[in-house]
Formats: sequence, C-alpha cells, structure tokens
Amino acid sequence: MKITVVKNDKESNERLISRFNKKVQASRKILRVRAERYHTPSKTKRLLRQAAIMREKYRAKNARSRFY
Repeated sequence: MKITVVKNDKESNERLISRFNKKVQASRKILRVRAERYHTPSKTKRLLRQAAIMREKYRAKNARSRFY
C-alpha cells in the first residue's frame, strides 16, 4: 500500500513533510521493514537443548556463589 499526501492550500513544504512522516510512522511500515531486514533462521532442537543446558549450569553456579 502506497502512502500519499497532497499539499493543501497555504501549507508549507515542511508541514507537508511532517504530515507524511506521521502517516509513515502510523502505518508501522518502517518497523516491519527493519524487522524483516535480516533473516535469522530458527534454532534447531539440538541448539535449543544446548542453550537450556548451559543456562541451567550458569544458574546453578550463580545460586551456589550467591551465599558465599
């Protein structure tokens, strides 16, 4: 969907640009484009398991060192 603005009578160029920027921000297109800019593949089961194991190790280590 294309975003267009038409200049009104007695409207300055700066006001026209700011109105256009507001419409772009309201449409949230920039957020979607930035999110889709870099494709990150989903993690495999093996990597998810490894991350969970490391997380548990760090939590256990942290819990032991918390009381000393």
